[in-house]
Amino acid sequence: MAVATDGNTVRIHYTGRLDDGTVFDSSEGRDPLEFVLGAGQVIPGFDQAVTGMETGEEKTVTIPAGEAYGPRRDDLVINLGRAEIPEGLDPKVGQHLQMATKEGQTFQVTVAEATDTNVILDANHPLAGKDLIFDIHLVQAT
Repeated sequence: MAVATDGNTVRIHYTGRLDDGTVFDSSEGRDPLEFVLGAGQVIPGFDQAVTGMETGEEKTVTIPAGEAYGPRRDDLVINLGRAEIPEGLDPKVGQHLQMATKEGQTFQVTVAEATDTNVILDANHPLAGKDLIFDIHLVQAT
């Protein structure tokens, strides 16, 4: 059986869930996820979890927030006055919007709160600050 090592192209089936059991992503019903191990194509903890697995092996791992999407950062929460929102845009809580820096780089934010006077936008990844639990099945390593 092949053992997954850095540089291998691996194909895996997975289910990702939170501590409370909420599933946030899964390959169920889809083709296996394919990536090059160690190439930075997935979160660091996921690369580490797959490294050393044998083809056909299944395991469950917990990836701490620091090896996933990092800690939740308060400096990525933006409080804007309604006057700063483009005319015709009516932000709703949970809505994803795209913003741009002065240098032209774009990034995604989520509307965290919307009142008559303010809109609070959150640029944190939705899984930031959360430990992630993955059930992993290594289908192939080449």
